[in-house]
Amino acid sequence: MGLFKKFRNKHTTEINTNEDFWNWFVENEKSFFKTVRERQQIERDFLDQLAQKLDKLIGGYNFLTGMFDEKTAELIITADGVVKHIVFVEELIQAAPSIDGWRFTASKPALPKSHQGIILEDMPFDPSNLNFYSNENPNRPDEINITVVYDNYKEELKDPISSGVFIFLDNFLGELAVVTDIDFVYIIGPDKIEKELIPIEKLKDFIIWRQKEFVEKYEGTLYNTENDKYHSLEATLENGKPLIAIINTTLLEWDRKASHPWILLLEINYEGNEYGMPNDQYYEIMDQFEDELMERLKTEQGYLNVGRETADGLRKVYFACKDFRTPSKVTAEIRFKYQDKLNVEYNIYKDKYWQTFNQFKPTI
Repeated sequence: MGLFKKFRNKHTTEINTNEDFWNWFVENEKSFFKTVRERQQIERDFLDQLAQKLDKLIGGYNFLTGMFDEKTAELIITADGVVKHIVFVEELIQAAPSIDGWRFTASKPALPKSHQGIILEDMPFDPSNLNFYSNENPNRPDEINITVVYDNYKEELKDPISSGVFIFLDNFLGELAVVTDIDFVYIIGPDKIEKELIPIEKLKDFIIWRQKEFVEKYEGTLYNTENDKYHSLEATLENGKPLIAIINTTLLEWDRKASHPWILLLEINYEGNEYGMPNDQYYEIMDQFEDELMERLKTEQGYLNVGRETADGLRKVYFACKDFRTPSKVTAEIRFKYQDKLNVEYNIYKDKYWQTFNQFKPTI
């Protein structure tokens, strides 16, 4: 792909659905194509308008654009690594019409070898100066945990070096693989090497092999919570206010946690009383919200309600999930339904060994 420009979205009130967006795009695609092909006033005549329209959709969209070849412009919509937005990026692209001269792509794809290397702040990142090795942990054997070795590493430049390594990985593996397949990446210089180095070109094959092992090990694994035990746990915050948690303690002892590697964390802010607890009305509404969520995210389909904690004006609700796409959509829909009643934020992240819940174990 030729010269790419990237732009973050701004605010508008005109677009409400994917169909609205694509109808608008079709009306303007010829002028957009001309702008991208000629690379003149691209921000003013295309990117600014695109950003304003995308902002009204469910959110988190960023994008790249440029010429895919001499006759085809490409628009890449990306969630920029935010897991809960990936499914909406994919649905937006799936809804795209077929337009001569345009190619639409969800998430940054792996680039051809000739385009994978980058230069960031005068530092090159390419296969000639990048290697890796795997970090094995016998207590967490299913994690894909790697150390990337950058030949020109300097501690005082660790932030731009980290950015350069991850941009290279996006170019080499594709954005979706980096976000969803790799659990941990550590970046070091040659002076910190602890194992035999593997050329970075072999990273893709390594990940495919490890993912295949993982899928074969856990395919079809489900959990039945019908006979589980739930415990009420109490603690005191540093400010003296109480924390009350209800946790499925049986589930926390399960030996196949990695089969449900995605954690859905909901945070519901409320106005607490002098002890930081919600009043009866808030309790009722929050319980309704959680009941609707559990009705849509069913245990038998791979969505496990681990528990919740309530303290100092904040309730946290935890689910462990087999995938991230369905929880992203369901939570967004129910959150929208309750937007006038509850202040709800949510996040989805990978945690194969449920380290999120270690905080509850000492008191169990």
